[in-house]
Amino acid sequence: MTTQVMEDATSSVIQDIDYGRTIERALVHRSAITEVFVTDVQTLRPMAVTAGIHLPLTHLYYSDHRSRPKLHDSLIFLEAGRQVSIAGSHIHVGIPIDTIAIVNTFQFSMKNLYALEVGRETGTPRIDTDFFGTPARNGRFRKGRLVQRIYMGDVHVGDHSMDVLFLKKHENEILRQAQRGTPAPMSSEFTEDVVSRTTERVAPELVGRDNPLNVVLTEPEVIGDSVVAQVVPRFDNPALFDHAYDHLPAMTLVEAARQVAVYSAGTAGRAPGEAPLPVYASGFDAEFYRFAELDVPLTVSADRVPAGPERHVIRVRFLQDSEEIAALTVTVDDASRIPQLQPRNHHA
Repeated sequence: MTTQVMEDATSSVIQDIDYGRTIERALVHRSAITEVFVTDVQTLRPMAVTAGIHLPLTHLYYSDHRSRPKLHDSLIFLEAGRQVSIAGSHIHVGIPIDTIAIVNTFQFSMKNLYALEVGRETGTPRIDTDFFGTPARNGRFRKGRLVQRIYMGDVHVGDHSMDVLFLKKHENEILRQAQRGTPAPMSSEFTEDVVSRTTERVAPELVGRDNPLNVVLTEPEVIGDSVVAQVVPRFDNPALFDHAYDHLPAMTLVEAARQVAVYSAGTAGRAPGEAPLPVYASGFDAEFYRFAELDVPLTVSADRVPAGPERHVIRVRFLQDSEEIAALTVTVDDASRIPQLQPRNHHA
């Protein structure tokens, strides 16, 4: 009986989610309204929320993909999950709004990819989130973990978990000073006209893009069994740099990992000049060890691990000053097979 009551209460909360507008941008630490994807956050139970998600049909960054059929970008769900975790922690857990959350690790995977096809009426998107953590005696959370389930209507399409460290502003400044030893420059100080004179980025189509603004890699080089490139994002890309940073944010590293994985999987076994295979990045497993500095060259390398003809697993490492600062494992799927994975009238 208790279980049925809880299920009924949860169903009622989900039905009450407001999709009419996005929430206040300060609650998700974004500057531009166009970069806010959370429409509503509702309490499910103590330390658990559900949230409505807005998936724009056209977006400078998230809609810019060459693979067909056209699917909702996996990273918009990752970004939406990040935003839900921030807003939920402020509104329903009590984390102060000026708290800085440092991501240590995250695991993210998409499933039932057929339900992500743009134009398919699967249902409204939402993310359910459980927060885990024990406050200190003063009530402050020093670290925490969250677990999320992502839905399109009733179809379970993804899972995300993340471990974070919570810092006050002055604590973050101490940490940055300890790592660098000198004040860090801001991303707003790097102008594209200076960068473009010394950098030639990869052709967009080789990393699954159309718009050069979204390319974050220099020309990749095949060295043995690895693909190696430099990470040089466009600092005027409003999706990756919604506001000024003193480091490369985690989502920029995730995009670099995706692009080197797409390049590695899409061009493997292809003749020079031959169009890369269409692939879809469906999973990320990430560890971050240090901040990615803006003023030090950042190298990314990818090693492909065979996982079958329709799925590849790419191991990605980021190096600065010969030190590994982050490592990701990226899973990519053959995009051409996704619509055939389930019938169009399937309900999960």
